[in-house]
Amino acid sequence: MSTPPSDDVAFLPVEPHDLPLLAGWIAQPHWQEWWGDPETEVGYIRDMIEGRDDTCSPFLITLAGTPAGYIQVWRVGRHQIPAWTAGNPWLLEVPAEAVGVDLSLADARRLSQGIGSAALRRFAESLVAQGHETILIDPDPANARAVAAYRKAGFRPVPHLEGRTPGVLIMQFQQDSDLT
Repeated sequence: MSTPPSDDVAFLPVEPHDLPLLAGWIAQPHWQEWWGDPETEVGYIRDMIEGRDDTCSPFLITLAGTPAGYIQVWRVGRHQIPAWTAGNPWLLEVPAEAVGVDLSLADARRLSQGIGSAALRRFAESLVAQGHETILIDPDPANARAVAAYRKAGFRPVPHLEGRTPGVLIMQFQQDSDLT
């Protein structure tokens, strides 16, 4: 399968009825390699959609109208507190008004087909259109597939942050970057 046309990719806010779907996705091996316990992760998403956690906004990625993955945007400034910065000191070295994104595709069979890159780029472009200037993503550098997909979507490593936090590669969206 080739990269989907950008008009086939859309984002819908996660609703309570989506939580069982997300729980099933998060329990899959390709999610479990990088995400936490499914019940805990769904609890975090539930807190977001029920208003107990306003640091993040969760969305379903849809492909031609069918749910195909998950993406969230989180506000960096709200995470610039000791509870977060103790394990992620890089948070103090980026602007408070920056936003971060996280995503994963629902089905492992859809990995490495350009779907995640297309969705991420479209999402980042929508954040730019909303006025966000600094858009970050923080994969584990060992997750080579994700790093390659994020690079394809227009994210580039932030040189002054490389290697500063073990297990984290900070990448920033460069809208005008070459998509390779």
